[in-house]
Amino acid sequence: MKNKASVVVIGGGVVGCSVAYNLAKLGVKDIVLLEKNYLASGSTGRCGAGVRQQWGTEMNCRLAKGSMKIFENMNETLETKRDIELKQEGYLLLAYSEKEMTQFKKNIELQHSLDIPSRLVTPEEAKDIVSYLNTDKLLGGAFCPTDGHANPFLVTQAYADAAKRLGVEINTYTEVIGIKQEKGKIVGVETNRGFISAEKVVNAAGGYSQLIGEMVGIEIPVYSERHQILVTEPVEPLQGPMVMSFSYNIYCQQSPHGSFIMGFGDPNEPRDFNIRHSWEFLEEMADKATWLLPPLKHLRVVRQWSGLYNITPDRQPILCEIPEVTGLYLAVGFSGHGFMIAPMVGIVLAEMITGQELSIQLDLDLGRFERGELILEPSVV
Repeated sequence: MKNKASVVVIGGGVVGCSVAYNLAKLGVKDIVLLEKNYLASGSTGRCGAGVRQQWGTEMNCRLAKGSMKIFENMNETLETKRDIELKQEGYLLLAYSEKEMTQFKKNIELQHSLDIPSRLVTPEEAKDIVSYLNTDKLLGGAFCPTDGHANPFLVTQAYADAAKRLGVEINTYTEVIGIKQEKGKIVGVETNRGFISAEKVVNAAGGYSQLIGEMVGIEIPVYSERHQILVTEPVEPLQGPMVMSFSYNIYCQQSPHGSFIMGFGDPNEPRDFNIRHSWEFLEEMADKATWLLPPLKHLRVVRQWSGLYNITPDRQPILCEIPEVTGLYLAVGFSGHGFMIAPMVGIVLAEMITGQELSIQLDLDLGRFERGELILEPSVV
């Protein structure tokens, strides 16, 4: 392991690997990425794997659209060893109130201004898209045919492999145990394998990002919360798009391998680092899914898993350099949608760190919370 680096990236999930690759692509030398377990062992490898462009703020739409273009060409641009399993069969968003329908109309107007091919659908049209959808109480919905699914492990590995080819050193099973600063400037990172001298550090530690902040005496306004997922046995293709409802609080899709992947956010989930699983989730998830998509009652569950959402007060990420500690950059607080925007996040962070003009203008600095300038995204589960 190197004992000196220009940039140390903490976190071997998709965001950390994307940042490392894009820094190297911009010509930065001596980049070291540190991961305390294996790549994609945290939130990335435990996510629902959906990628969508249907958002309600221009910034999120631009991040998602730009990321989708990268996903679409990733096998070629990153020279992947294995196909990333991008499946673009759409996202079907369901509305159960006039308020939701009004919001969908506003969202689609915004999305069309950015050339995102979404459209409003009636209950009948929703049933044409997913034939066995229960349309009871359904007022309508929104559909974007170019949304979909990608494999988070293969995407992360693709970034890691491409980064290595550009000279990035990736150290797995290497835990950060301290960050050294002098006079408000980063000077290095202490790990369980030794010290690395560096003037720039990227905190991309996912559900544990607040612990990294504490190492420099900074309280990052994020908390971690368990989100659970259920997976069924693989079956023949039944469902093309991801089906999602914000008010019903559910998402469900069929992966390219045939398994159904589904989850929901429990409003009573405590704030902690618990990633154990519960039978209560299994029972409630089954009830929700089989009401909405009745044929799923015939499928057998093969496993469930849990991961951490790292959540900010406005459920938008923090992407910035910390003013109090020169050289410490944050890529944290993705609140459950880090995977789908990671390609553009990597580009923008790399531009920020190297002092270049940003491809997308962001208002995601740490100070927005103290200023009361929260960015409220209406379309989150």
